[in-house]
Amino acid sequence: MATDYDAPRKTDDDSESIEALKERVPDKLSGSGDSEDTDNPSGFELPGADLSDLELDVVVLPPQEDEFTCVSCFLVKHRSQLDHEEGIGPICAECAA
Repeated sequence: MATDYDAPRKTDDDSESIEALKERVPDKLSGSGDSEDTDNPSGFELPGADLSDLELDVVVLPPQEDEFTCVSCFLVKHRSQLDHEEGIGPICAECAA
């Protein structure tokens, strides 16, 4: 038997009023009296937030003897990932593939 999925569906629950539906659904705002953001419970900064007053302490190490910078992707890689070092400079195995 073929079913017409675009046809309106009639069920016994269609006669229920909007007021009855509102009573069944819990009010999301009634239980929360806090002004805390419940969508962001851990307190991390969201993208686009103003971080201009924040100072970061970052230690930048110089390239180590067993590292190289790929001239294709500009990532610092370990020498074990070196594919070849001819022409314009060292190329990692991922970029050479």
